[in-house]
Amino acid sequence: MKIGDSAESAFTVSDEIVRGFAELMGDRNPLHLDEAFALKTRFGRRIAHGMIAAAQISAVMGNKLPGPGTIYLSQSLQFVAPLFLGDRVTTRVTVVGIKEGKPIATLETICANQRGEAVLKGEAVVLFPQGQQG
Repeated sequence: MKIGDSAESAFTVSDEIVRGFAELMGDRNPLHLDEAFALKTRFGRRIAHGMIAAAQISAVMGNKLPGPGTIYLSQSLQFVAPLFLGDRVTTRVTVVGIKEGKPIATLETICANQRGEAVLKGEAVVLFPQGQQG
């Protein structure tokens, strides 16, 4: 692993994902679940929980980069645009720093929709598995 390395994954936001997340986490905000309610909001339609995109960051880090055994130390998140049902979200994690002599990396984290617009930006600090430092 070295500075500039990146990995990504994509998924499409579906009603099933949003309802499953609401059930799992207990966040039943009608903005996410009720079309009639959401129609009256600034968005004009239902939006997905922003944390669905944030969870995808964890999946990319744990499965691809740095990979299995990665441990979160911190994560900052900025929700910069709504995430709509039907959006195709690509999550990219990029190594921007590695602590000298330590298995600690700083990662830029971005989730973008199918138009390439960021919906979430952030930075993660992780403890990566030994033997991966480049």
